Amino acid sequence: MKLIPLLSLGLGALALSAHAESKVSDAQIAAIVVTANQVDVDAGQLAQDKATDPAVKQFASTMVTDHTAVNKSAVALVTKLKVTPQDNETSRALKAGGEKNLTDLRKLNGHAFDQAYVDHEVDYHEQVIAAIDDVLIPSAENAELKALLIKVRPAFVEHLAHARHLQAALK
Repeated sequence: MKLIPLLSLGLGALALSAHAESKVSDAQIAAIVVTANQVDVDAGQLAQDKATDPAVKQFASTMVTDHTAVNKSAVALVTKLKVTPQDNETSRALKAGGEKNLTDLRKLNGHAFDQAYVDHEVDYHEQVIAAIDDVLIPSAENAELKALLIKVRPAFVEHLAHARHLQAALK
């Protein structure tokens, strides 16, 4: 069974199983998308308060703004489609991992916080992009949902590039 890890670095063992979850429903995709974006919004809000490096603070602000916008688009779409997001193993694991990440980050200060936040953002965006490409887009049955996933993917790629740049600068 091929596993696509969705999160790592302090988030615990979360994986989308290509066998068990390669065909998630649109309602499950909606829950995964909303939860994944909220996890990044929550981490970004914490980083806006705790980060010491101005570039990290700016990046965190971008994460909050962009992921809040994606969530608004996703919620508007599922409301229009009359799809109720269905909580599932992946969305629950994302939420638990996000809470653990926040707990771990709250223990850090200064450069250690900045580094841990940015390292997490690199890993998080790598894994979310893999999940979008390998599971979410292929599983989306509704054309508008699939189009939304395709539309937001470049922003995740841009976030990853930005996070990698910050990661290199913080070393």
